[in-house]
Amino acid sequence: MTLTPGAKLGRYEIRAKIGEGGMGEVYLAQDTSELGRTVALKIVSAEVAKDKDRLQRFTQEARTVSNLNHPNILTIYEFGQTDAVSFIATEFVDGVTLREHLSSRRLKLIDVLDVAIQIVGALNAAHEAGVTHRDLKPENIMVRKDHIVKVLDFGLAKLAPPPAATGGSSGSEDATRLQVNTTPGLIMGTVSYMSPEQSAGGAIDHRTDIWSAGVVLYEMLAGCVPFQGKDIHRQIIAIQEQEPPPLSQQVEGVPERLEEIVTKCLAKEKDERYQTAKDLLIDLRSLRRKLDVDAEIERTVALAFRSTSAGHPPSTQSAQMNAGTTASSAQVSTASSAEYVVTGIKRHKVAIALAVLVIAASTTFLWWYLHARNTEAAIDSIAVLPFQNQSGNPGDEWLADGVTESIINSLTQLPNLKVIARSSVFRYKGKESDPFVVGKELGVRAVLVGRMIQRGDTVSISTESVDVRDNKQLWGEQYNEKVSDLMSLPRDIASKITSNLRLTISGEDRNRMMKHETENAEAYQLYLKGRYFWNKRGTDSIRQAAQYYNQAIEKDPAYALAYAGLAETYSLYPDYNIATPQDSFPKSKAAAQRALELDDSLAEPHTALGRYYNYWEWNRLKPKNSIVARSS
Repeated sequence: MTLTPGAKLGRYEIRAKIGEGGMGEVYLAQDTSELGRTVALKIVSAEVAKDKDRLQRFTQEARTVSNLNHPNILTIYEFGQTDAVSFIATEFVDGVTLREHLSSRRLKLIDVLDVAIQIVGALNAAHEAGVTHRDLKPENIMVRKDHIVKVLDFGLAKLAPPPAATGGSSGSEDATRLQVNTTPGLIMGTVSYMSPEQSAGGAIDHRTDIWSAGVVLYEMLAGCVPFQGKDIHRQIIAIQEQEPPPLSQQVEGVPERLEEIVTKCLAKEKDERYQTAKDLLIDLRSLRRKLDVDAEIERTVALAFRSTSAGHPPSTQSAQMNAGTTASSAQVSTASSAEYVVTGIKRHKVAIALAVLVIAASTTFLWWYLHARNTEAAIDSIAVLPFQNQSGNPGDEWLADGVTESIINSLTQLPNLKVIARSSVFRYKGKESDPFVVGKELGVRAVLVGRMIQRGDTVSISTESVDVRDNKQLWGEQYNEKVSDLMSLPRDIASKITSNLRLTISGEDRNRMMKHETENAEAYQLYLKGRYFWNKRGTDSIRQAAQYYNQAIEKDPAYALAYAGLAETYSLYPDYNIATPQDSFPKSKAAAQRALELDDSLAEPHTALGRYYNYWEWNRLKPKNSIVARSS
């Protein structure tokens, strides 16, 4: 089925065809609902629709990916059917595949590590959710224009079976045709990136993904896959029996530690590989940090040597700069930095003290620089964008909004951090907004975005903070929690945000940020529902807000925030003709006073009291014959 621009598929309007594969065609489309977001529609072909097993695999992809929520995993919005056409709506990734990315440039070592870290971060999140990708390759990895990596096509993935059910294997027919069944001896995946056990049709687990990640990393560095052959059969033999050529033979400048990491990923025996993606991720991040430090040391020492050589007598400098004088000049050009220092010390005793002083000063500078990066370069402003509710159920909006608002409230307890108010950030709700652009519009250094999917009593939340200055990710993490255990999550997220913003926080400030208003999970959820309906406004919404606040107080009579919310709600009753001022304002005052008795640090009760005195007490008591009374 080929769709033309302007065609409608449910609530989606087709914009253009952007690709096709074995399962069907992919289109760029626009969501015509209030969300108005740009999406990618993956449409199942007629051939697949007739094949029960392949259609099952298509729906399996939708189900599997919808349970994953991570900044580096393609977000799936919904699985739908209309007029016998099945489709998956996902986020649209404005970028290219890793294959295309590699073909158009030669990546620097640091860039390779950045891509690898994001890929392995996505695998780690999937593995923790019990999902193995099983077909990781450059064609299934997208690189956005802002260099954020997205892993997609979990079509070959399956949920890890219970321990008692393990032992089944998986497979596909060849490098391009794929099957959903897991019959022993059947191969699934793409040969070049298969692990030995996968290419043999044996039992596989998450360590197969670690092998594939090693192949992708090897290819990014060397420009070719580690196991090659003239045909599929020879390639499988190479995967199972041969060792890959050392990276040092393929490309210059690969650190020994990185070669050790790749070698461990490509161990034939899966028990000898990294046992978890998290362990691999830790090693990659450690190497990335080490390279940053080494580069800074090299830059600083180079400055020191230039300063030292500036002190050489003119005749010595001339001899060193003359490329055709003697053999010693050639030695200078090939000698290491250490050899150069030793030679210089032997020739110039006077320079010894200067060199020592300069190197010591450089070391001190380096320490100061690295220390300052973590202290003085603190990020002092942030906007928390409304978390996206990707459950497909509007009834879950209260939870997404509530978590967002709770994080904002926790962060506002820090006096040295500028936090954009809820009223300003919630105008971006329901919009596909670029955090970099939003940060510039709001005038902040950092932006936090989040996505939420609720399945029954479990909720998955992924968060990502972006440094607006260089559009780089500061931090990202995924949480899988029971709805009943969500009370502490906003505070935990706020705490991790502040540590990544490099803020200096006093113990008192931290205590305020981490303060518990209630220990009752039901009361907390009822309070969030009250806030959600209070912010919606409208007669029915205001009534519902009051009901939820009162229910929260029933669950926890000492819940100060619930009293504060009730006070604000009662003060709005006259505006929506729910009750007269005589009935509602005294109730508002009583609730506000009770809130302050429980917690006098809250701002909301003071707001309610301000409305009480301004709109009721002051009007009720002011003299009828006063100038103010006559002018009003």
